[in-house]
Amino acid sequence: MGNRTPLAAVLTANSISTAGTSLTLIGVPWFVLETTGSAGRAGLVAFCATLPIVVAALIGGPVIDRFGRRRTAVVSDAVCAAAIAAIPLLHFAGVLHFWMLCALMALNGFAHTPGNTARYVLVPDLAEHAGTTLPRAASLFDAVSRGARMVGAALAGLLIALVGAETVLLLDAATFGLSALLVGAGVRGVRAAEPRKAEAPVSLRTYGTELREGYAHVLGNRLLLAVVVMVMFMNGTDQGWNAVLLPVHAEAELGGAPAIGLLTALFGAGGLAGALLYGAVGHRFSRRAVFTVCVILCGAPRFLVAAVTGTTLPLAVTMLLGGVAGGVLNPILTTVVYERVPDRLRSRVSGALTAGCEFAMPVGGLAAGLLVEGAGATGALLAMGGVFFLATLSPLVFPSWRTLDDAPGAGTAREGQGVRPVREGPGVRPVREEPGTEPAPDEPGAEAKPAPDGPGAAAKPVPDGPGAGAKPVPDGPGAGAKPVPDTPGAKAGAQ
Repeated sequence: MGNRTPLAAVLTANSISTAGTSLTLIGVPWFVLETTGSAGRAGLVAFCATLPIVVAALIGGPVIDRFGRRRTAVVSDAVCAAAIAAIPLLHFAGVLHFWMLCALMALNGFAHTPGNTARYVLVPDLAEHAGTTLPRAASLFDAVSRGARMVGAALAGLLIALVGAETVLLLDAATFGLSALLVGAGVRGVRAAEPRKAEAPVSLRTYGTELREGYAHVLGNRLLLAVVVMVMFMNGTDQGWNAVLLPVHAEAELGGAPAIGLLTALFGAGGLAGALLYGAVGHRFSRRAVFTVCVILCGAPRFLVAAVTGTTLPLAVTMLLGGVAGGVLNPILTTVVYERVPDRLRSRVSGALTAGCEFAMPVGGLAAGLLVEGAGATGALLAMGGVFFLATLSPLVFPSWRTLDDAPGAGTAREGQGVRPVREGPGVRPVREEPGTEPAPDEPGAEAKPAPDGPGAAAKPVPDGPGAGAKPVPDGPGAGAKPVPDTPGAKAGAQ
């Protein structure tokens, strides 16, 4: 029996942080609508909050490894706590200007991404440390996140109605602080969580080389590219839904913030059920078949239902069922990423995945605000829902998705040049047939991981995961920062 304390600490910290993210996801747009009355300004705040997420993901992978995953998670949460707490405190003092709100949300987004990625990439090592299987740990990580999102959303809608959005933001700041304490105290004695000794002196050149390794791993694999492009559009439209479309629709048709909390909580409940269901029986079915059906059902229907009805019940049922479908996505993508990305590259690849998957999020929130003001709420819902639906057809159209069912390492010979599988001990790993190239040693407990060959190494199909960060599917009824969106159809990625 292994030591389960580090894994339990990360799972608990992530669930608390995710619950707080739900408070921000609902509290900030409602705060902007209450104080400015402008959907366009709500979209601008969403743009300022998400653009730094993409920037941090683009450049942050090597920093996480050098600084240490545990230390990164703690510092990230501490900075986010200060940024979120400053919003209501400045408002209470009567000195909060709109540009300050945008700047604080930008700081929160920039600081949050490295910490979220650090927790995510620790899961495989903590699973081994705890003596549990990787698929079980990945499903548990996603399930507790979704459960926390459900609870946080329900509390956000209720608390906004009772005590106001400002108090909700203070509570969110407290969740960041508690998350930092849990990781700092609970994740000790885990080698993968500590800073790595640099293989070369720190310089812009070595940093750039390490950064390029992560992107080369993603660009060298067609499945990963297909995932990134699909989730990029899903996360962008999800951000528009969360930051603008749902708050505007709820204010005009559904009775206000409590309806947002109810709908988001129902989606979270469905996501929790879907993640647990896949963890229990998902291994019996084709990953590609399950993923294709669920990704089409998870998000686009809610845009259509919201556009054609002004009552809560139809949308509530749609969100619940969409959540069940969405809950299946991240466990699939996360497991694939964990199986096939070498630990040495995991932070860098997760950063690259997160950057690609969340690239359209800043534009999504801004576009939704402009569409509402230019074409009305119904037109905006139909337009963004159409984009979401077209994106989810990707698994039916592109052949690269067929490799989603491949065993770890199975795609190496097809996607790499001069690479052959060689059996060594318990696993199979690819080896380059080039003079002078030494095979990378298998890590303990690793299952068929590809040996990285530098920036040109061929990448492998990857499953869900946050976000990762990134995790390629959005979080919450639409946020995401993981490779898969965790919202009614997609990681990302707020906390």
